Amino acid sequence: MGPELLIRLAATPLAASLIAITDRHLLERAAVQCGAAVTLLEDDGSAQLQRQPGTLRVRHVPLASVEIPGQPDPANAHHVLATLAEAADGCMSGRYDAVVTAPLQKSSINDAGIRFSGHTEFFAERTHADVVMMLASPELRVALVTTHLPLVAVSAAITRAALIRTLRIVHAELRNKFGLADPRIAVLGLNPHAGEAGHMGHEEIDTIIPVMDALRAEGMQLLGPLPADTAFVPAQRPHYDAVLAMYHDQALPVLKSEAFDRTVNLTLGLPFIRTSVDHGTALDLAGTGNADPASLIAAAQMALDLVARRATQTSTPLRAEEIAERPSAPGTS
Repeated sequence: MGPELLIRLAATPLAASLIAITDRHLLERAAVQCGAAVTLLEDDGSAQLQRQPGTLRVRHVPLASVEIPGQPDPANAHHVLATLAEAADGCMSGRYDAVVTAPLQKSSINDAGIRFSGHTEFFAERTHADVVMMLASPELRVALVTTHLPLVAVSAAITRAALIRTLRIVHAELRNKFGLADPRIAVLGLNPHAGEAGHMGHEEIDTIIPVMDALRAEGMQLLGPLPADTAFVPAQRPHYDAVLAMYHDQALPVLKSEAFDRTVNLTLGLPFIRTSVDHGTALDLAGTGNADPASLIAAAQMALDLVARRATQTSTPLRAEEIAERPSAPGTS
């Protein structure tokens, strides 16, 4: 479905110099499937002052095997990884201003014998960065302490170090990327009713509250820990700029149910801007030409907005020693 989404994006008037890193012939076939008149141009590395709607520059990375829509092929795993490496390295070198990723089928890469858990982890490893996943719509931003973990493993992953690292990255990126001078972060409890004073779990008392107290002593504005079932009600939302959830499905259903076609996956902590769609590959739609490009368009627009904001301010990314746990403030544990 990804190639079809790229063709649909190219047909829009988005005021960005779009460069697709993939197989040119794959895009040609996708354009036919979509019935779209899109002109594909070779990316020669030159500056593009004004992109015409219906045009798309391509940095050709050949497939190993011709695609069958809806049937991901492990033979093309190295092609997929090569496109991601080119995007990351191009951003690091200044060739690209940001990277916007389409959905990919993780299983086809693992089926090729290559350990792969997702775009986010690939970019983090490639750039040696500590990262946090955030999903953002025009109305709501949600960051995650843990991502693709089974529920049975979540509690053990909610450690003091993990919480401190995550909150510091989220705080810094809300300032750097979103221009919030003093961001307010709502922190969800892990357990129902945020543990209800220990009657429904001790993670809040043992870990979450002590971390929040320590970071408040450093000057962070942290609200909570809040029960997840009431944190998103309208009366609460004016009090925070972002929410930190403990696990994937604790908060994302709220976000996606409200704004599925306007939600963007954003990787915080990278040395470049990376956005993505908030959905999967929808293999049943691949090759039909009917895939909805709304989330990819939203991701591209957010990347464009973040690039423009970056140009008007000086970012101060955290150093490794600033992300790591510092000694507790007096009176905390």
